[in-house]
Amino acid sequence: MAPKVQQTKAAKAAAALAGGKKGKKKWNKGKVKDKAQHVVILDQEKYDRILKDVPTYKFVSVSVLVDRLKIGGSIARVALRQLEADGIITPILTHSKQAVYTKAE
Repeated sequence: MAPKVQQTKAAKAAAALAGGKKGKKKWNKGKVKDKAQHVVILDQEKYDRILKDVPTYKFVSVSVLVDRLKIGGSIARVALRQLEADGIITPILTHSKQAVYTKAE
């Protein structure tokens, strides 16, 4: 077997640079969900809309109010309690974590 020819330092450096030009792998572009801009202080316009729209919903919960009316969760919970006290909606399920209501018949 013939002896291996020794490369020069410049040749070794060129060989090292030639390999691995791709760089680090990019896993994803990082899709970011838009932050919701929900109302946290109830004004008269939102209050009137709650009184007008909610009695027409067949299924009413905190998440439904947050999604449809663009209000915060704490406002939605207070609004549901108030609507129940006024007799506008009737409870189906009341739990410490989730409350489900329907329109009053």
